[in-house]
Amino acid sequence: MRIQLIKPVLIILFCSTSLQATEITRGVMLSNSCAACHGTDGKSPGAIPSIYGKTSEFVSQALMDFREGKRPASVMGRHASGYSDEEIQMIAEYFSSLP
Repeated sequence: MRIQLIKPVLIILFCSTSLQATEITRGVMLSNSCAACHGTDGKSPGAIPSIYGKTSEFVSQALMDFREGKRPASVMGRHASGYSDEEIQMIAEYFSSLP
C-alpha cells in the first residue's frame, strides 16, 4: 500500500520539474503569431521577408515604424498597432536570441 502512494508523488514531482524546464515566455507566445507569415522562428518559406537573424534593434524599430505608419505595409501596420512598446521589445528580443 505504501509503494502505491509514492508513485503518484514521484510523478507529480517529475511533471512539475519538466514544466519548469520548458516554460514558455510571453515573448515566445507573442512571436508565435509571426510564424503564420514569416515562418517558424522567422525563417520565411517564401516572399514574406525573414526576420530570423535580425537584431533586436532592427525588429523593434521595424515594428514601431509599422505601428506609427512610417513604414508602408498592407498588413504589418495592423499587426503592430496591437502591441505595446514592451511587447514589441519582447518579440524583438525573442527573434534576436534564436541560434
